[in-house]
Amino acid sequence: MTARSQIAPADAIPASWVEHAPSWLQPWARLARLDRPIGTWLLFWPCVFGLILGAAADERRFLEWRDPYYILLFGIGALVMRGAGCTFNDIVDRKIDAQVARTRGRPIPSGAVSVRGAVIFLIVQCLLGLAVLLQFNWFAVALGASSLLLVAAYPFMKRITWWPQAWLGLTFNWGALLGFAAQTGRLDIGVAMLYAGLIFWTLGYDTIYAHQDKDDDELIGVKSTARLFGTDSRKWIQGFYATAFTLILAAGFTEHTGWAFAFLMLLAGAHLVWQTKALDIDNPDNCLHVFRSNRETGALIALAFLLASWLG
Repeated sequence: MTARSQIAPADAIPASWVEHAPSWLQPWARLARLDRPIGTWLLFWPCVFGLILGAAADERRFLEWRDPYYILLFGIGALVMRGAGCTFNDIVDRKIDAQVARTRGRPIPSGAVSVRGAVIFLIVQCLLGLAVLLQFNWFAVALGASSLLLVAAYPFMKRITWWPQAWLGLTFNWGALLGFAAQTGRLDIGVAMLYAGLIFWTLGYDTIYAHQDKDDDELIGVKSTARLFGTDSRKWIQGFYATAFTLILAAGFTEHTGWAFAFLMLLAGAHLVWQTKALDIDNPDNCLHVFRSNRETGALIALAFLLASWLG
């Protein structure tokens, strides 16, 4: 193992379990972002929202029958497919990552993992994801497979549009549709509203995330909503979050979650307000902290859906 393989990216969590793993395993764990679980949480929560909303659409309480098993499957799926997405993204972006201070220590640009090795690792993760997907009904399987088109296009969006965060929203929240389809075997207007709301949520939190790299991005010509909005970012993020909150509420009411859901969602709304107040777009550490707090936002939204399901 060379010294190069021991380099940790600047945005890794120093206290993560990966630092204590065998040295040969560390670069692969970092390639799958196992040292940064926030992305897995942000991929997992929309699946949970879709599952609970699907149960509401079928007029039953959540956590009956197959629900715990589906939560486990989506947890595994979120972990391996987030890793697959990051691996693919790093293969495509390896030259850009080498020019950005925060990412030049990642496994591929640092030389810890070869491109060939990363491709094999990507295939293995996709096969694991397929094994999970095949546990659902065939409509859900087809819907899940179609998301690969969004995943494949995502790394190129920052090169051609100022709105790569919107494409990430389309990609990262597909699990809401998939969770709903796994429960019901169909889609409807309620889950469409949920999906739209979650896209706006992603627009907000990923704009925050992108402010960490705005200076490097400007130098190398990478586009983002952080660069597009500049000093007006806080206002845009507030608008995105307000729209997300409204659409998620509308999704709940469409599927008859009741007024309890609206009151419980106030906790998630308050957390989103806190984010916009606490944000300092010129402080990368602050941006990362606020971005990571969206794990708690997702938990609060899930709690609102779950309690409303039980109280309904």
